[in-house]
Amino acid sequence: MMKHILYIVCLCLSFFYLSCSESASDLSVDKEIGYCRSQALKTLASIPSADSIPNSIDKDAGCWRYTSAGSWTCGFWPGILWYIYEASHDSTFMDAAEQVTDVILPKAYQKARSHDMGFMMMPSVGHAYRLTGNEKYKEALLSAADSLAVLYNPRVGTILSWPGMVRRENWPHNTIIDNMMNLELLFWAARHGGSRHLYDVAYQHARTTMEHHFRPDHSCYHVAVYDTIDGHFIKGVTHQGLSDESMWARGQAWAIYGFTVAYRETQQRDFLEVACQAADTFLSRLPADMIPYWDFDDTSTHPVPPRDASAAAVTASVLLELSQYAGADRGREYYAKAIDLLKRLSSSDYQARSACPAFLLHSVGHKPRGTEVDSSISYADYYYLEALLRLKTLQQGDRINGF
Repeated sequence: MMKHILYIVCLCLSFFYLSCSESASDLSVDKEIGYCRSQALKTLASIPSADSIPNSIDKDAGCWRYTSAGSWTCGFWPGILWYIYEASHDSTFMDAAEQVTDVILPKAYQKARSHDMGFMMMPSVGHAYRLTGNEKYKEALLSAADSLAVLYNPRVGTILSWPGMVRRENWPHNTIIDNMMNLELLFWAARHGGSRHLYDVAYQHARTTMEHHFRPDHSCYHVAVYDTIDGHFIKGVTHQGLSDESMWARGQAWAIYGFTVAYRETQQRDFLEVACQAADTFLSRLPADMIPYWDFDDTSTHPVPPRDASAAAVTASVLLELSQYAGADRGREYYAKAIDLLKRLSSSDYQARSACPAFLLHSVGHKPRGTEVDSSISYADYYYLEALLRLKTLQQGDRINGF
């Protein structure tokens, strides 16, 4: 009986994605994955050592700035290598992925300095375990999850994001929307031998964030500040957006992605609805060419505000997964919008091509601080490649399942 039900579900999904295939007819997924592979080979040829981890390329610079193990972005480059290995079965990429993942591995056994443990571990160690089955990676993920969970405040109901901001900004307990992206590590660990407590932490963090992080129009604050005595929500502010009440593009993308994962892992319908509402708000405010400005509320004209390809790439990837859960009408819309985003990102306006060895141009890291503005950034490349691989998965009639 169960096999019969699964067959019907798969058949329905096949018809659904075949019906959408016309919109993807002028996007060659294999060609764009091949482009990513060729760009990654350029990067591999230029890296001085495995512990020099590509992070960003300044506008017109042509070469990578490197980061090191322990930075919040350190997992994306090995994640790219694992994805290309998965797509190509080229051992060159597997060897390179293992080398840099092993550089990051010791961080799984250290005290978490912030919420970023999931960002560091899942693209690197998570894919390593998924693709190799090596138990050392599983052990590291379980340790990293335990470390992250220490930052959970049960009185508030969320994981502390930036311990340093408590004194610097007088934020008793701060939680940023980015932190939704780190819950996947906790959900994964709870399913693979970790404590039930890890699931409970992730679940409650998502519920608390759902209750306090969103405005009536379903845009999200970057930072939610809570009281540590009784746990009440104090205020919503920004750190990387234009203003406390503006819609920072990448933050909104993190919200869509994080709540989609929360729904996948818990099957709580209100998490799905929050993901859809956040997605609808994001899509409704996109400019004509589909790539958001770094902040949706930046209406500057001289100069025109920079675009953020990273927010577009994150959103393209998650819309493909969300299309599986959102029902027929919304699902078709999300699938079509993901393809529109990928088409635009794959154009000569946004692909780096000969300009530098990254995949994409025109992302924004921290505009208020003036860093990585109109740059190529590793996480933009990671989610762009992930979106391409997810689209290929759906076109083959399979489902996106996460880690």
